[in-house]
Amino acid sequence: MMAIPTVMMQPVAFQSPDSPKSGKWSSGICDCCEDMGICCLGFWCPYCLMCNTSERFGECFCLPLVETCFGALVPPLTFAMRSSMRERYRIQGTMCDDCCVSTCCSLCVWCQIARELKHRQQPQVIVNASVSPAYQPPMPNVPQQPQHMAGH
Repeated sequence: MMAIPTVMMQPVAFQSPDSPKSGKWSSGICDCCEDMGICCLGFWCPYCLMCNTSERFGECFCLPLVETCFGALVPPLTFAMRSSMRERYRIQGTMCDDCCVSTCCSLCVWCQIARELKHRQQPQVIVNASVSPAYQPPMPNVPQQPQHMAGH
């Protein structure tokens, strides 16, 4: 009997080591038009983009709102989020790079982070052809009810 492959969907942040984009951002800082949905959200409602992206990254939903109150010359949260993103996904770059782009165009940084999360968190399809279709798990023991015969 031929083995039937098992297909599983796993939402993991996975990238093969031989991928051409390994160690690099999936899009540049000025590539806003690569994803028009993210670009429009960033342009028309930047705080919605920032809060949504922050939550998808695993941080508090309202964290970006703190930056509006306590922001300085260098937007601290934007700088921290970009640095954390680089560290998490082992993207090449320096803290100095993060500081410069966060200061010059923080909205472009948020769009880039959102695009990167979208790119890296796409579900991966894994096909496992080694599963034997002949194996069937044992049936649970269910006590059978006595059958009553009609006419007795």
